[in-house]
Amino acid sequence: MTAPDSAAPSEVAPFLVTSDFWKSLPQMPVEEYPGTRGFIDDVYANPGGSEMSSGYFELEHTDAPLDYLYAYDEMKVVLEGEFRLENLDTGQVEIAGPKDAIFFPKGSRIRFTTSSRALAFFVGHRSFAP
Repeated sequence: MTAPDSAAPSEVAPFLVTSDFWKSLPQMPVEEYPGTRGFIDDVYANPGGSEMSSGYFELEHTDAPLDYLYAYDEMKVVLEGEFRLENLDTGQVEIAGPKDAIFFPKGSRIRFTTSSRALAFFVGHRSFAP
């Protein structure tokens, strides 16, 4: 930990804490992801004009995989369960479980599956801020 910088701006926005956000995630559009049970939402969407967004992604087991195209760079940390991840362009397959960190480069086409249920926290470099 470093000492506060005396040249730092005198007005800094307060930090944010949000509890239990992951408990009520909306389901991803069934029209776009038929047969899947994916749930996702941003807990912070470009807070204070930041170019970062973050939130939670949950996937429940179904027979249908969830295929997703990343139009931005994103990182995830698996909190619970296990994801099977397949890059649809390269064939790379990885299993990510609790405390595993994942990086998806912009342009990645990823197939998500899980044997039961998995929950992750994500941070994406995608700005919706004006």
